Amino acid sequence: MIAAVPNLSIFIIARNEADRIGRTIEAVRGLSDDIVVIDSHSTDDTRAVSEAHGARVIEHAFEGYGRQKRFGETQCRYPWLLNIDADEVIPPDLATEITALFAKGEPDADAYAIRIAEIFPGEGAPHPLTYALTPVRLWRHDKGTYSESPVHDRVELARGARVRTLKGTIHHFSVRSLGAQIAKLNAYTDDQVRDLEARNQSISTARMVLEFPLNFIKAYVLRRHALRGAYGFMTAMNFAFYRYLRAAKSIERKRLRDNNGTSE
Repeated sequence: MIAAVPNLSIFIIARNEADRIGRTIEAVRGLSDDIVVIDSHSTDDTRAVSEAHGARVIEHAFEGYGRQKRFGETQCRYPWLLNIDADEVIPPDLATEITALFAKGEPDADAYAIRIAEIFPGEGAPHPLTYALTPVRLWRHDKGTYSESPVHDRVELARGARVRTLKGTIHHFSVRSLGAQIAKLNAYTDDQVRDLEARNQSISTARMVLEFPLNFIKAYVLRRHALRGAYGFMTAMNFAFYRYLRAAKSIERKRLRDNNGTSE
């Protein structure tokens, strides 16, 4: 069993994640004695499942991804923070690597980027050549904080902060089903369009025409969904439709405003 890392808190934002948050918390129970779930008033058993697995649950209305995670930071007891999402799992090798960082005291960096790779339904582990992001997920709170962006959740580090990259990979079970993925992305496009408006940015009609084909290529070829068989093709189609829908909604709302209508 992995011993708890001193001075490390783990926090998770969640809403209606009862079906998968238990696995997420269980994978990190040995790493910290301070696991915090920020629940956005779930209507399922997210709170009960989280508490049953040893987490502290704090209810907080959703304010956007960056702001919600900023709130989560403030609820943690310790100076070192590890952030994971409710659909992510820290595998044993990564947990061991994190423990080793603190084995001799304070780590030699201020922040650590961690590779995150998707695992699609029917897959047992990330494909060896899968596309992955590598954001900062482990850091000292006095060296960084999440941005306030409602649609982007990235840690903004202090000038001069020392950053290293861990070897392990977070397993990301982002897709419950193709239908659930479309519903999630549809809702996310609404947040993105409002964010574009708040920043006085717009999308051209020409770009809307190109969004679907170019983003299908981006997902299927550049992000290597082609390696994932039929399911990779289907998720690439979903990604392309999501990017088209974002552009279409933005253009529609601008059209309504220009004609003295309402964008809501």
